[in-house]
Amino acid sequence: MNRQHYIPDDLDRQLIAQLRIDGRASLSKLAELLDVARGTVQNRLDRLQESGILLGFTVRVREEFDSQSVQAIMMIEVTGKATGQVIRKLRGIAEINSLHTTNGNWDLVAQIRAANLGEFDRVLREVRMIEGVSNSETSLLLSSV
Repeated sequence: MNRQHYIPDDLDRQLIAQLRIDGRASLSKLAELLDVARGTVQNRLDRLQESGILLGFTVRVREEFDSQSVQAIMMIEVTGKATGQVIRKLRGIAEINSLHTTNGNWDLVAQIRAANLGEFDRVLREVRMIEGVSNSETSLLLSSV
């Protein structure tokens, strides 16, 4: 499957959202939550993985347990009318914990949590390579006060 041309639909996005809540959910549980057949869930998962939208499955841990992770806020500027396409691509990046539209100079704000600096660097490059992303500014979160 061509990685550039597959555009996830609403069911794909709902599936990704459910996996963000529970990445270990069974196919049967996902099918029940999405009100579709188990085979549909399996086909969608396969397609999302083959297209490169779903990069893998991960685990979330309590913040104090995950003290080596890198957290950041990324402000993103989008060109023209590409916002919908950019949002779809960003939702497929596992390290993006939340994504928001905003006003002002930036179009989107993404909260990022990566396992280490190497993974963080990969996420930054991946976001900047998305067609429609014209500019970004990222701030590391150093400590909570």
